[in-house]
Amino acid sequence: MAATYTFDVFSTLDGFGSYNEDGDWGGYWSKQGPEFLERRRTLLEPDQRMVLGANTFRQWVGLLGGIDDSELDPVNRRMKTMPTTVISTTLEGPLDWPDPTLESGDAVDVVTRLKQQSDVPLRSHGSLSMNRALMAAGLVDFVQLTIFPVLTGQTGAFPIFQGAADFDLELLETRTFDGHIQELIYRPTLHG
Repeated sequence: MAATYTFDVFSTLDGFGSYNEDGDWGGYWSKQGPEFLERRRTLLEPDQRMVLGANTFRQWVGLLGGIDDSELDPVNRRMKTMPTTVISTTLEGPLDWPDPTLESGDAVDVVTRLKQQSDVPLRSHGSLSMNRALMAAGLVDFVQLTIFPVLTGQTGAFPIFQGAADFDLELLETRTFDGHIQELIYRPTLHG
C-alpha cells in the first residue's frame, strides 16, 4: 500500500504563504494561540517523513539550523528532528540537518518512489512550486490548508496556488483554533 502524501501549508486569507521585508507580522502572522500550537504538536508527533524542496530547506536551515534543539518550542523542535527528504538538483551533501536524505532529480519521480517505499506517511510544509507540480501529477492525497485571519494585500509574498492547475477539492475536515484560525483538509482532484 502506498504512503499518503499531505501538502501542509499556512496561508493568509488572501492566499499568501508569507510576507515580504516590509511586513512586520511575526511568525504565524502573530495569530497563534494555545489550541493551534497544541494541534500542530499532536499533528507532527506520529512517525512521518517530511519532504522539502531546496528553497524551503534553505529557509528552514536559516531559521532553525543554528538553534539548539532544547531551545526550540515543541512544534519547531519536531519539524527539525523529523526524518526529512530534501529534493534538489542544486544542493550537495552532506546536509547540516538532524536526519536528512538528499534526493537529486525530478520531484515527481522521487515522490512516486517514496510513496511506494515509505512505511510512514509523507508530509511537506511549504515547498510551493514543488507541491503544485506534485498536485498536477496526482501525487498529493491531502491539502491541509491553515488560514490565518489576516489580509496581506501590501506585504503578501509567495502566492500559494499561483500557476497551479485547476482542481476540484473535496472537503474532508475543518477545524477552528483559538476562535480565528481555520484548518481545512481537502482531497484534490484535477478538474476536467
